[in-house]
Formats: sequence, C-alpha cells, structure tokens
Amino acid sequence: MNIREVAAKAGYGVGTVSRVINGQANVSEQARSRILAVVEACGYEPNSNARYLKRREHTPVAAFVMGTSNRLFSDILASIQARLEASGEELVVTYLDDDAQEVAAAIAYQQARRPKGMLFLGGERTYFREAFDQIEVPSVLITNSAAGLGFANLSSVTIDNEAAAAEVIDYLWSRGHRRIGLLGGSNAPEQTAGMRLKGAEQALRDRNAPFDAARDYEPCRFSEQDGYTALIRLLDRAPDITAVFALGDVIAFGALRAAVDRGLAVPRDLSLVGFDGTALAQFSIPRITTVRQDTEALAQQSVELLRSLMDAGGEAAHTLVPYELIAQETVCAR
Repeated sequence: MNIREVAAKAGYGVGTVSRVINGQANVSEQARSRILAVVEACGYEPNSNARYLKRREHTPVAAFVMGTSNRLFSDILASIQARLEASGEELVVTYLDDDAQEVAAAIAYQQARRPKGMLFLGGERTYFREAFDQIEVPSVLITNSAAGLGFANLSSVTIDNEAAAAEVIDYLWSRGHRRIGLLGGSNAPEQTAGMRLKGAEQALRDRNAPFDAARDYEPCRFSEQDGYTALIRLLDRAPDITAVFALGDVIAFGALRAAVDRGLAVPRDLSLVGFDGTALAQFSIPRITTVRQDTEALAQQSVELLRSLMDAGGEAAHTLVPYELIAQETVCAR
C-alpha cells in the first residue's frame, strides 16, 4: 500500500496524510486520528516515506514546459516563478520537445530529484491518464484540464479552448469570411490544439461551411518557422481561403511572414487570427488579432492550487479562467 491509497481510504488529501506521517502540527485531531487508524489497520510502513517527505521539504518545485518557442508559456512561467520566490519556494524548469511524453519525463525526474511539487505547462491528457498514478507529489496541469482523470494530487487551470476557437470562427464569419483555413498543432483530441481545432470545426459545421480538414487544415509545431512553412503548404493546397486561424500566436507570426513573401497583403488579401494574446501580438506589423489568455490569472491560480495541495492537504480542483478575443489589425471584412 502506498501513501495515495492511505489517503483514499482515510478520505483526506495526500498532503494531509504526509503531515500526519511526519508528525507535523497543522492537522486537525479528527484527521490525525482517522489517518493513523487507517495506517495501523492497513499495516502501512511509513518510515521510508517519511524520510522521503522530510528530504522533499528542502527540494524545489519542478516545472515541465512543452516546447521551447511558446511565448505564452514563457509569460506564465515568469509570473509563476516570481510568485513562488515570494513565498520562499525555488523553481527548476525543464523544457521538453513538443513530441515528448511529459509524464514519463516527470516520473524519471521524481525518481532522481524528488521535487516537492510539479507544474506542467501544456500536456496531453492521454499521457496523464495512462501514467500519472506513478507521480506521488502535488501537481498542477496548466493550459489543459485534468478534470475527470480522478487523481487526488493533480489540479488544473485552463481556459475553455473549444469555446474560444468557436468565437474566432464566429468573428471571422461575421466579417464575411466563408473560406477559412486552420493552421497549427495536431488533431490529437486531448491536446489543447486538438480542442481548439474541434471547436473551430464544430462552429464551421454549424454554419454548413465548406470545410474539408484534409484540404483546409495544416498541422505544425508551435514555432515561427513551422508556422511559415505550414501556411505555404496550406496556400498551395487551398488558394481560395480568405482567412486563416492559427492555433497559436507563435504560428501566426510565421504565417504573417509567409503571406507577405507570397505577395499577399494582410489583411487585404488574407485575414489572420492567432491565439494566446502574447505580448508580441501587440507589436507585429500589423498587430495580430488574437485570443488573449490571462497569463497573470493562469499563474496565480496555478500557484494557489499547488500551494493548497502542498501546504493544506487540499483536494484537487480544476479551474477555468476567462479569455478575450482581441480584434486588432489583421482581419478585414470581405
């Protein structure tokens, strides 16, 4: 039996059980009595785990970041680091390739470094469903939802990606665009890009729009270079599109350059919408219309959820933060 099973039988969070095992004072007598009774009834041997937890008190929080070019993650991470440092916590960051399995990397890291908590910026729910039960420390998944996965030590904070993507299609449709291309990410349904793609496709189907994914959607990684080459491929295949919805700002930056190199004026010849609301969207020429994610709210909620799991034995929670469609200079009416 492990500590998570003890927590489940006792009806308390892993953090509360950890404090009882370590003899810490900030636990109610009712919780302490119940947990110790479960420990005794089940024959749980806490000694090695207690030593592990004691060592963990002096270890950093680990953050795993999917991709190296996502400016949204950089903005969130900077705010998280400042908030953790203000509360006396150290943050160690590991950057992973877009195609990496983040949970497998976290399991290996846990065995080697024993962090006191983990943060995941980006990630695919499939990997969490399959392997997160091997993660013992409090964790938060950021920009994707862990709701329904059932892990007591995994909270999440994100926006409603499907609704936000549908709003982009609504906006482009209201501006007269009927041939809309989609750019970036993959169609994996449990990645954030897959959720955005699903929301956009559904919005187009609701309007009986002539959308063929094989023709009108071009997947790519989240980088400027990949956004550039992806738009070239999309235009070669579907030259009649009048607007492009890039599923990330970093992709939109590359697409903007590709459109110019193809002799297209944005937005006169081709309208363009990004996603994330990164700072550079305000300074590109023209300024990119985008869905803004509130990086400060995402960071604040992430740190609060992690602290709740680490310090108060709180239950896992799954939070949605607002988003906003920012209409700037890259969309015009047809």
